[in-house]
Amino acid sequence: MDIQFNNLRQEKDAIGVVFCDNKCRLIGYGKKLDQLSKKYISNIIKSDISFQERNSKNFDYSIIHQPANLKLSKLYVFKLKNFKDYQIRDFQVLGGHLNSLIKFYKETNVIVYPDGISSSKVGSLNAISEMILGMSLASYSFTKYFSKKDDKKNKNKTKKKKVKIYSSQHTRLAKNYESISAIHQGVTLTRNLVTEPPNVMTPPKIAEYAKSLSEYGVDVKVLGEKEMKKLGMGSLLGVGQGSIHESQLVIMKWNGARNKKKKPIAFIGKGVSFDTGGVSLKPSNGMEEMKYDMGGSGVVIGLMKALALRKAKANVIGVVGLVENHIGSKAQRPSDVVKSYSGQTIEVLNTDAEGRLVLADALWYTQEQYKPELMVDLATLTGAIIVALGDEYAGLFSNSDKVSKQLAEAGDIEGEKLWRLPLNDRYDKMLNSPIADMQNITNGRGPGSITAAQFLQRFVNKVPWAHLDIAGTTWTKQPLPTSPKGATAFGVKLLNRFVSKYYEGK
Repeated sequence: MDIQFNNLRQEKDAIGVVFCDNKCRLIGYGKKLDQLSKKYISNIIKSDISFQERNSKNFDYSIIHQPANLKLSKLYVFKLKNFKDYQIRDFQVLGGHLNSLIKFYKETNVIVYPDGISSSKVGSLNAISEMILGMSLASYSFTKYFSKKDDKKNKNKTKKKKVKIYSSQHTRLAKNYESISAIHQGVTLTRNLVTEPPNVMTPPKIAEYAKSLSEYGVDVKVLGEKEMKKLGMGSLLGVGQGSIHESQLVIMKWNGARNKKKKPIAFIGKGVSFDTGGVSLKPSNGMEEMKYDMGGSGVVIGLMKALALRKAKANVIGVVGLVENHIGSKAQRPSDVVKSYSGQTIEVLNTDAEGRLVLADALWYTQEQYKPELMVDLATLTGAIIVALGDEYAGLFSNSDKVSKQLAEAGDIEGEKLWRLPLNDRYDKMLNSPIADMQNITNGRGPGSITAAQFLQRFVNKVPWAHLDIAGTTWTKQPLPTSPKGATAFGVKLLNRFVSKYYEGK
């Protein structure tokens, strides 16, 4: 979506979008247009009983064709319900609904007049900016693999939309859009990475995308299998040994803080480019969704791009462990024992519980090499978290009440919600193995998401740490207000807010 900014004005034959409150009173530039139309707009609204009485959850709209005495050829009037109580996430949702309306009616020359939009919690400038972000996020589409013969059929899908934002604050909005655009680009990168087919998005290919961030000032380092073997990363390497594609560990470093020696905050992502389950083979039904199993790494890479583009004033490390969990003559077997980078040994009872094996070495490497202030890992780790929380919340596990609270607050602001679950010694003991330091699953069905997080905690020293299980939120089977069907990039906005609100400029 191409966003343009300008001062308040009309344009001949353009489509205008204005707003009114839940009592159908026009706000912002809508009042000025009503005056110019000699009350034509407000009279139409008053005569539209259906529009006045409709009470949808977020908004309703009315269409006025050829409004009298105006240059505009059509006017959409959005009725906002209780918008003075809106929070940031609500303005993003509003933008998503605006995009849906523009898309549904196939409008091409649209001017949005957002002045007057604000709430008791969000000022006008930020409210409008968040609305624009929501519009941008909702406009995402992935059309790369449509063949040329389908170009005409899909021209509306591939055509870039232009939306004009005309406001008395247009100069400040244009400046603010630089940060909004950075988040949008980070989310878009994540969605692209997760949406790509697994025959394309192999571990080395994901690493290439990460390396491209050097263009924006990110220092990128890639460890191949030889380097990881030399370091003793048997846990990560064991997962990928059945694949023809080489496993990778990618480290991305952004030093944006005033004090370059300040300890970084670290984000670690699970990057299983495709997960067959290995020898513990998954059922064929739904296996196509396992290209999403690199969602955690996609979020970390997208986040690093967003932080770099907006010149975040923080020192940040992003680490992603990239493997393909495949079957084959060299594949890891159930009951194999591997030695992790930490020196701890792991009995692999189930090769489909592989994400924790990847993260184990990535976590230990991060804390040993970079001494971070805190670590947050993200992974599509367990199906159990979907049973527990569905697709509304991601699971949050942590050894730090402070970090948990900060993450949850950031998630609430952005509409990427987290729910904290417990960790304790009793769960930890369920991972004890009779022949190694630990086993990668418990012997019973039990609390699968909790014991997976408990496993990860064995590879965390005293550093504050949080684990986000995003298995239920990484993709959606139904369109959401700011995300079409497919990859959501859940976590990019959340962690960007986490950095900016609590760790930037300090």
